[in-house]
Amino acid sequence: MNNRRALMMMALAVVLGLVAVVLASRWLLRQTPASANKIVVAATDVSLGQRLTPEMLKAIDWPAESLPRGAIRDGTKLAGRVLKTSVLRDEPLTEAKLAPAGTLGGLSALISEGKRAITVRVNDVVGVAGFALPGNFVDIIVNTQAAATGNENAISKIVLERILVLAVAQEVGRDETKPRVVNAVTLEVTPAQAENIDLARSVGTLSLVLRNQVDPRPGVTDGATKSSLLGIARAPAPAPAEPPAAAPKPHAQLAQAAPRSRPCVGVIAGVQRTQECL
Repeated sequence: MNNRRALMMMALAVVLGLVAVVLASRWLLRQTPASANKIVVAATDVSLGQRLTPEMLKAIDWPAESLPRGAIRDGTKLAGRVLKTSVLRDEPLTEAKLAPAGTLGGLSALISEGKRAITVRVNDVVGVAGFALPGNFVDIIVNTQAAATGNENAISKIVLERILVLAVAQEVGRDETKPRVVNAVTLEVTPAQAENIDLARSVGTLSLVLRNQVDPRPGVTDGATKSSLLGIARAPAPAPAEPPAAAPKPHAQLAQAAPRSRPCVGVIAGVQRTQECL
């Protein structure tokens, strides 16, 4: 009797356990359906400006409660799209990391709408010792003459601020931190800024100033001159010469000249005396 009761209890426990497993699995399937958790990630490290191919993509399961915003589920739609930022292996791909559909690969895919790319010749000094890397922001200083000739009129002035560095030399990778001394830096500017840079390098020499990535405050200055650098007060400008006083107008001449006196001679005839004038 006892053995039969024990067997019945064991059988009941097995049945209840199986029912619990089935119910739990169904509940889990309802909570996290497998098809809803698959998103597209990079199958390998991909640099910005590259066109995506099916070999660069794969789909993996991702927790539903932590899906990245804008995650892409259909990898077939990404073939041929161009990245505008570098991604690492197993990093989720989102629409924000992609250039608009139809964009060709290369540097043109990195230029923001309404902007232009212009290249500036630099050296180890002008290029901030190679620390101006893609993704950094720089200010541009021009050194020129305020007048036609004379070193006394030299001036250095910040003419453009917070300019994005798109590429150094022919590389656009932004994952490097080591300085690279190159001979050219490509900058992202507006059309008006491109005109200013082209004019500035024709009238003087350019220098790049590396700035903080998150500091948007403008650097408002009057520019540096030789006088302000050495603390020399400028000589006051000479006062304008006063115009000479107008000469007094001559008095109007008399309409008729005064009669000139004539010599006269006295004549005595007897007792009479007369005077005759010539």
